Order: sequence, then structure tokens, then C-alpha cells
Amino acid sequence: MLNFNYIPVAKKVADKVNQWRLRRNFQRNFLIFCSAFIGLLGGLAAILLKYVVHLMEELSKNIAGHLYYHLAYAFLPALGILLAVFYKHVINRDHMEKGIGSILVNIKKNRSNVKLNNIYSQLLTSSLTVGFGGSSGLEAPIVTMGAAIGSNGGKFFNLSSYEKTVLIAAGASAGIAAVFNSPIAGVLFSLEILIGEITIPTFIPLLIASATGVVVSKLLYSGQLFHLVTGGWVLDALPFYVVLGLCSGWVSVYISKMAEILEKGIFNNLNRYQKALAGGLILGIIIMVFPALFGEGYTHLQDILNGNIDALKNETLFSSWLAQPLILLLFIACLVFMKIIAAGITIGSGGNGGTFAPTMFTGAFLGLFVALAVNQTGLVHLSVSNFIAVGMAGALSGVMHAPLTAIFLIAEITGGYVLFIPLMIVSAISYVIARLYNPNNMYWKELIEHKNIRPDQDYFMLDAISLDNIINRNFITLRRETLITEFYALLADSTANIFAVTDKDGGLEGIILLDQVRKQLFNEKDHSGTVEAIMTNPPAVIDYLQSAGEVMEAFDALDVWQLPVLKNGVFIGFISKSAMLSQYRDVIIKQHKEADLFARG
Repeated sequence: MLNFNYIPVAKKVADKVNQWRLRRNFQRNFLIFCSAFIGLLGGLAAILLKYVVHLMEELSKNIAGHLYYHLAYAFLPALGILLAVFYKHVINRDHMEKGIGSILVNIKKNRSNVKLNNIYSQLLTSSLTVGFGGSSGLEAPIVTMGAAIGSNGGKFFNLSSYEKTVLIAAGASAGIAAVFNSPIAGVLFSLEILIGEITIPTFIPLLIASATGVVVSKLLYSGQLFHLVTGGWVLDALPFYVVLGLCSGWVSVYISKMAEILEKGIFNNLNRYQKALAGGLILGIIIMVFPALFGEGYTHLQDILNGNIDALKNETLFSSWLAQPLILLLFIACLVFMKIIAAGITIGSGGNGGTFAPTMFTGAFLGLFVALAVNQTGLVHLSVSNFIAVGMAGALSGVMHAPLTAIFLIAEITGGYVLFIPLMIVSAISYVIARLYNPNNMYWKELIEHKNIRPDQDYFMLDAISLDNIINRNFITLRRETLITEFYALLADSTANIFAVTDKDGGLEGIILLDQVRKQLFNEKDHSGTVEAIMTNPPAVIDYLQSAGEVMEAFDALDVWQLPVLKNGVFIGFISKSAMLSQYRDVIIKQHKEADLFARG
């Protein structure tokens, strides 16, 4: 894997830049310059990915157009997923990190270090997956690419964990902003999803990076993703926006649960290539029945925003049936529920992508369904395009638990600022309902339940502590056969109140807590026997590779102050809660100094 440390010339340049900025106390301005540079690279990476996928989708559709009933849809997704799996297995050696959750893990547990290979690996695997029809989104790969650029940029200039976190968010903001041509949404996405808090020292670099990403997009990828023509909204439609908000909340819960089930993997009894083939073929059959599920689906979103609902009838096996309004409504309802299933199969069978675009697609077709269903009654006429746009915001708000991102993203990409009130109402209702079922968004839910990682700032600071620095290696070890009289003699020259009993290979057999055996040692006249009679099992054993957050949880749960530490099964020392609290205090002070230094420049 490429490592900047092995490039002598680049390393010399980085050293000189670091010496210069430290001499001039140039911290805040330097980070802003870095964020502009990261924004440039993040925007370029995002545009390159979209361009490559666009070319591959055009190729796929041309192939499908020359076959009867577009039979190519039956095997193209499987081909793309197989190629992506082959790359990850044979070329990348499974070093690539998938999904936004992996970025959060790196921020919380790995001092904001994201592997460099994610830049090109995400580009290749996601373009193969989505370009050949995989029904997932490119936003998660784009965010991961931007995060890898930001993290390695910070590493190159030897920046602190705090500064690397800011640059990770800057890269992600630039990617989102470049793709959607939405600078404010790019910033809010990083603040709500990646960082979880809004502060001025982080806000300014994200603004710079996001604006840079949009400039890159304007220069190289002109045009708006969606176009919405609206004359505003009317009060008569307000009750139906409330209905859409309720439906969006329930559908958001469905999306989160279905994605959680399917993305864990399908056909797990098969090897990775069999799984890719089986999942790809099932996905291909689904796409033959519902061609709108091909790829990201943004083309069909633009069609229905333009009022061209007849585009849904193209390429289907039963287009003549869709002339009936009720059957068309049923078909749209199927698209609402099938998109996330198709996305889950895509990712669960080995493809690379995310649920951001599928969520937008689902929300858009939910809005379409509500508007058409109400219009069929003849009681009132709703603006179909308005409900499509607002439905996208509702689904995003509920799934990501990021209402601000949802509101501003849809407002910016559709130009629908006149819909701010409906966007706020639907996003808020959807968010509240989704929170009732899932207190955390789909990214954090997985990390909390399976990796014991929380979004709390305390745990972020705790995990900045290195256990290696606070392990007490100045200890006395005993053997089972050590006489109690010998142990008694050792106490005269020791201030310790905990002792380890080990075997000949260094494995831990037990501990002796002086507080627990004090009366026995000092009150009994007979001290015959060995320490085996007075040793006990430790309440828990800490592994050297555990995080500081996990260790602190053990201390709190067991109400103890010292625990033994093992490395590869060998006892290496004790760790105390008081040492952790002292180190934690130092980390807090350091974090505040870094933030204050950046704020003051």
C-alpha cells in the first residue's frame, strides 16, 4: 500500500511546511488552506466517480437495448458485482473499508486514520457495481473517498487527531457538495453524521471545502442533478404533507430494518463468488420486472419530477397494464418497497454502494404515490412534483436522523426553496417517528450494538488514550507454589496492593488483593501454605488491544480500581482506573487547547 513516509522528496517538503507553520504559529489558517486543498481533491474524486459510472451505465443500457425485453438486465448486475468482489479479494486483499460506519469507527477508534487505498478502491468497486446496474448509491463511496483524502492529507502534514477529523469531514463535505451542487447540505451532512456537533472552528473549514467542491463541479460537471419547477405550495395541501410525513417516518423505519438485514449478507453459506453470482442474478430478475431500479435511479427521478410518469412504463414487461390508474399506483407502491430490497441485495452479495440514493428514490416514489392517490379521489389536486421533492427529504431525515441535511439538500438540488415549510414539516414528522423506533441512525445503530462504539464525545476522548502509556509494568509476580511466608516478606519492600500469580510461561492464574487478605495475613498466627490458598480470580481481564472506552466500561460495571492486562495471553501489568482518569483529563485539556489554538489562529 502506498505510504507517504516512503517518498523522500514529499516527506522533506512536508517537514519544511510543518516547520514553517509551527514557527509562525499558523495553525488555523494552515488548516483552512488544507481544507481548500482537500475540497479540491474531494470534489475531483466525486466528479470522476460520477463520470465513470455515467459512461458505464450508458454502455450497459446500450447493451440491454439490443436484446429482447432487455434480457441483459438479468446478468449485467451479477457481472458488476462479481468484478467488484474479484478486485476486493484478489487485488485489494480485503483492505478496503465499506460504508460510512467504517469512517465513524476510524474517527472514534483509530485516531481519524483512514486507509489511503480507499480512494482508488472505492472508485473501482462502486463504479463496477452501480455502472452495471447494481441498485445502490454512490454517496457512501464518495464520502469514504473524501474522508480518505482528508485523513491522509492530515497525516502527510503530521496534524493532530482533531485536525484530521476536521479534514475527514472536509473531504466528505466536498464530495457531497460536488455531486449534488449543494454546499450547505455538504457541510450539514458532515456535521450531523460524521462529527455530531457544530462549532465555529470546524464549521469554517467545512464551508471552504464544500464551496471548493461546488466550484469544481461547476467547472467539470455542469448542470443541476434535478430540476423542479414549482409555483410554491398551498394551504389546502398542508394536511396531506402531514400524511406524507407520517408515511415517510414509517417507511424510514422499514428502510433501516431491511437494509440492516440484507446488508449483513445473503447466501452466507456460499463462498464470496457464489454469493455474488446468486445475488446478482436475483437482482437482475428484479430489475427486469422493475427497470426503474437499475443503478442509482436518478434518471427516473428526474423523469417523474418533470411530470413524465409514462417513463415508468418503458422497458417493463407489462407496460400496457400500467395504463390503468390503480395498477400504476400498485406498481409505484412496489417500487417504494422494492428499491431498498434491491439495494440490500446489491450490497449484501458483495457489491459496493450505499443506501443514500435508494433512500432518496424511495422517498420520491412515496411522495408520488401519495400525490397520485389523492388526485385520483378528485377531492383536491396536489402538485405531484412538490410531493416527490418533499418525500425525498422525509425519507432522508428519517433514515439518517439528519433533518437539516435533508431539508437543505432537497431545497438546493431541486431549487425548491419555496417548499421550505413543507420540507420542514415532513422532515420533522419523519424524524420524530423514526427516532421512536430507532434512537440512533442506521450507521450508529450497527456500531453501538455490534462494536460497542458510541457517538458520545466522552468516548471519542477516551479512545484517544493509549493503554500502553498507562499500564503499570512495575509489578511483583508470584507462583502458585510461593510460600505465604515468602509473600509476607515481600510486602515489607512493596507499596503495591495487588499482585499477580502467573505460571512459568507468564500466563495469569490469579491475583491477590491485599485489602481482601489483610486480616488473614496479619491476624492469623499460622502462615503455613502457599499463595494458592489466598489468590482469587480477577473480576475481569483486559486485553492489550481493547479500547480505552471498553476498559472504562469494565471499571464502571465491576466497581473496581485495578485490573490485569494480557498481551497474547501473557500477563504484562496492571491498569488502574485512577491512571485512566488522569490521562483522560490530559486528553480533555489537549483537545481544548487544540480547538482554542485553531480558533485563535
